[in-house]
Amino acid sequence: QNNLGNTLQILGERESGTETLTKSVDAYREALKERTRERVPLEWAATQNNLGNTLQILGERESGTETLTKSVDAYREALKERTRERVPLEWAATQNNLGNTLQILGERESGTGTLTKAVDAYREALTVFDQERSPNYWQVTHRNLDKVLALIAERQEQSGASSGK
Repeated sequence: QNNLGNTLQILGERESGTETLTKSVDAYREALKERTRERVPLEWAATQNNLGNTLQILGERESGTETLTKSVDAYREALKERTRERVPLEWAATQNNLGNTLQILGERESGTGTLTKAVDAYREALTVFDQERSPNYWQVTHRNLDKVLALIAERQEQSGASSGK
């Protein structure tokens, strides 16, 4: 089921609709019935991360925030087993994924609370992704962080201007 979920996710990304992505989500949820946290914790966490990825893509194609919130939940579940001490690169990748979804959510919301959580996730990822050992991940994560910080600054400036400061 996990491999099916992966395949459906790839196919769903190439399509404009949401049907195949929804099938991918269903496949990951089925896989989680066998890949339990108790039996195979790291495989469970990988499936949670994959589920989060698909929910993020699906959520981007929808106008609301419910699916994106489920993506955040899946990443947070994954991080319960994908710890920095146990699997640092996977932990950092999941932190980056979490940051991406929080960024999308934050862009759809007013204020800066969710965007600040995205900053925290990106900064966590950057404690593992460094310029020498993982330059591509470091660069992408830094670019994401810079974008969110700029958006926070812009919103704070607008908030200050609108309140007569």
